[in-house]
Amino acid sequence: MKRILGLLLVLAFVPILPAAEQAPLKVFISVDMEGIWGVVHADQTSSDGKDYGLARKWMAEDVNAVVAGLFEAGATDIVVNDSHGSMRNIIPGDLDSRVSLISGTPKPLSMMQGIDPSFAACLFIGYHAQAGTAAAILDHTISGGTVRSVKVNGRELPEMGINGAIAGYFKVPVVMLSGDKEACLQAKAVLGSGVVIVQVKEAVGRFAAKLLPMAEARRRLTEGAREALLKRDQIKPLILNPPLNFELAFLNSGQAEMPSQLPMVKRLDARTVAFIAQDFLEGFKLLRSLIALAQS
Repeated sequence: MKRILGLLLVLAFVPILPAAEQAPLKVFISVDMEGIWGVVHADQTSSDGKDYGLARKWMAEDVNAVVAGLFEAGATDIVVNDSHGSMRNIIPGDLDSRVSLISGTPKPLSMMQGIDPSFAACLFIGYHAQAGTAAAILDHTISGGTVRSVKVNGRELPEMGINGAIAGYFKVPVVMLSGDKEACLQAKAVLGSGVVIVQVKEAVGRFAAKLLPMAEARRRLTEGAREALLKRDQIKPLILNPPLNFELAFLNSGQAEMPSQLPMVKRLDARTVAFIAQDFLEGFKLLRSLIALAQS
């Protein structure tokens, strides 16, 4: 009995250590607009369009549905990068108060600004199919009025592929993509069969689609995000190894004239320029600069 009392006395003075803190689980979201539920026309994606106010509301609601699933799956820190047009589409007050928002443009990494090796996973929300895709809402690649195609080492890449390679540069896997049917099919082909896709609409033309019921779309976004984060270790990052041969095809020959004046850029034909990069981020930044030159 004395031994038991002595043990209890000792235990009474043993400090209680705090429970181990949860390891950070950071998630990066790049959100575009063409693949958002409800969006079917350019009037909804441009700040001077009559339906833009509705679309930016839907954009925040799609993201909030995804954020809910991520927190359910254990996310501790979520960064959202507004990645469409002026990149000032999401009204900060409409977004879940637990997340950080990157807003505005220009940004060095554009749609991927903020990504770094500290993130466990990356999600592409509201993405669209590459330029030239039939029955896809507002299909284009980076700039609908300038770019016909982008190829890296002979393979044509949509925005999801270019941005996925930026995530891969930092060894971060893209675990989920939402958008229309064709965008989701391209995600499986470009980002890998393991990526979780959430189809919120099916295009019947470039400016028309059959939408899921709104509540059902948001439910699928939440469930998809939760599933994607839980299986993140099963999804490999998209890594493109140098040397990297970039080919940028414009819509017309005039757009290739100024970009082809740079000494590191070679003109392959009337509409196409090319260059070689040893680092994907450097190649991406030159790609964006060439597009800007063509637009000017």
